[in-house]
Amino acid sequence: MPEGRPPCPPFTLETARRKVQAAEDAWNTRDPHRVALAYTPDSVWRNRDRFITGREEIVAFLTEKWQRELDYALRKSLWDFHGDRIAVRFQYECHDADGRWWRSYGNELWEFDEHGLMRRREASINDVPIDEADRRIFGPRPAGRHGTDIPLH
Repeated sequence: MPEGRPPCPPFTLETARRKVQAAEDAWNTRDPHRVALAYTPDSVWRNRDRFITGREEIVAFLTEKWQRELDYALRKSLWDFHGDRIAVRFQYECHDADGRWWRSYGNELWEFDEHGLMRRREASINDVPIDEADRRIFGPRPAGRHGTDIPLH
């Protein structure tokens, strides 16, 4: 039996929201191996200017990312969905080794297989320097805040 990651398409509003929250929760663990299990073994990504194929490359990419982006904390928000696709906007904050803080804004397009594994991910991301005092994302989202929208800036 093929591996799966429910909820599976076709998505409803409720299952799309659950899928987005599950992705946010997984990425906030900063565990590349755990995150990679949500993708098909041959998943293809465009992340900024990088093209990544397969779980091994996903793990390598995320390992390097979270060594560079320290104290990473993410929020995702459902933008739209249809059939086996979900559009998401997100923001995350982190700091670099020199202590400079950043807020990154982005949009993702996701496509899933019939088992709920993501087979395609396209991410466009812009980084904005922020002062540490301007941070607003602190660790994983508390359960009582799941599904709340994220402010534009």
